[in-house]
Amino acid sequence: MKLLTCILKQNDCYHTKRTIQPKGVMVHSTGANNPNLKRYVQPLDGDADCAALLAQLGVNNNKNDWNRPGLDVCVHGFIGKLADGSIASVQTLPWSWRGWHAGTGTSGKSANNTHISFEICEDGLTDPDYFRLVYREAVELTACLCRQYGLDPLADGVVICHSEGHRRGIASGHADVEHWFPKQGTSMDDFRADVAAELAARPEPEPEPAPEPKPEPEEDDDMKYYKTLEDVPEYYRSTVEKLVESGVLKGTAENVLNVSEDFCRTMTVLDRLGKLV
Repeated sequence: MKLLTCILKQNDCYHTKRTIQPKGVMVHSTGANNPNLKRYVQPLDGDADCAALLAQLGVNNNKNDWNRPGLDVCVHGFIGKLADGSIASVQTLPWSWRGWHAGTGTSGKSANNTHISFEICEDGLTDPDYFRLVYREAVELTACLCRQYGLDPLADGVVICHSEGHRRGIASGHADVEHWFPKQGTSMDDFRADVAAELAARPEPEPEPAPEPKPEPEEDDDMKYYKTLEDVPEYYRSTVEKLVESGVLKGTAENVLNVSEDFCRTMTVLDRLGKLV
């Protein structure tokens, strides 16, 4: 899957800023023989990534894309051809935004309140190669969304197309995508199964285990120790003798002191400063 982002910030739907808790994904198709993403998706002049997106999408010189006010429709994404002829997905609304894609069904309810939506750009509906590519892209995009929102694509009503939504009373009376998929020997049941297989083949990665704490490195004890008074260098010896005589420093019965050089140095400094009695 190749996923670009081009949010339709000039579409009136975007400005409502209403959000949903996604409970499913609704698959649509555009109903027009134009497989090019540029027909529907264009960045805004002045966007930081405008030039890069136009290079990938191509330019819609007709100015009839969906990134403009005055439209009563807006989906979360499109699947179709880039300027170089390759297939990609483009996110056009934040996934948790409430889209305008389903209309109101016979129940008085709308999948706009529950489902993320995307449109597959139609061609003439007879090219199996184009269908195979956009179908696979749609499977991977749907699996990605199911993974992100913890959705089971095989559960009732989770992954549906517009026409299925109409039968459920939560979408207006459109035929997509059941006017197209069967022509290519595919059904929405096949689609749901393929999404589930994609999820199983690429499960959510296990979180990496926390690294084992590294043991604290053992300090190298390079300190010099003087076993007896006779081993203490002459420039420390008078101070150490004073400590022994005063009883501050006591060795073992064999006159073993095992005093460190640091200790001897510190005590000698204090002695020279008159701090030792």
